[in-house]
Amino acid sequence: MPYEWEHPITDAPHTDARGRDAGGAPIAVLHVWPFRSLPKRGFAFAIGFAYVFLMIPISAFVGTVAMWWLLFPGLIAIFGLWWFIGKSYRDGEILEELTIWTDHVRLTRTGPRRTYAEWEANPHWVTVQKHANGGPVKDYITLKGNGREVEIGAFLSEDERPPLFDDLDRAFTLAKSRRG
Repeated sequence: MPYEWEHPITDAPHTDARGRDAGGAPIAVLHVWPFRSLPKRGFAFAIGFAYVFLMIPISAFVGTVAMWWLLFPGLIAIFGLWWFIGKSYRDGEILEELTIWTDHVRLTRTGPRRTYAEWEANPHWVTVQKHANGGPVKDYITLKGNGREVEIGAFLSEDERPPLFDDLDRAFTLAKSRRG
């Protein structure tokens, strides 16, 4: 799954747990990122594969002028493949980080080309909502609080959003219920 809890909430926090304002550690930290269907190793393999299959027909024309007429467009095609896959990697450099304290919650989103967005609220007033059909994607997940509604994990696949919603709902329910 392209999300992981660094500090998962498995139990309600103690009443003596310090909040963010008191310098306390977060009770939960979640990292969410897009799935990569082609890892870096696969990227290198794809470029090498394209190069080898370009060289097979060109090898029959070695020493002739026709070789250059075939080589240049082939190298341009390989460069284009390299550039577009690289652009896909750069556009997918998204990391959403949700940090939950007993008295504060912060969602940060670092996107492509160093774009940055941040949302903060009190976890007691935050509601986690799943929009089955109302959002831009199926099972769209939002956090609502502090007068704003923000999305989380919209880039995840259709199968990954419902478990994330369940995890978030459980985390906020436990964060709101202190034990002591």
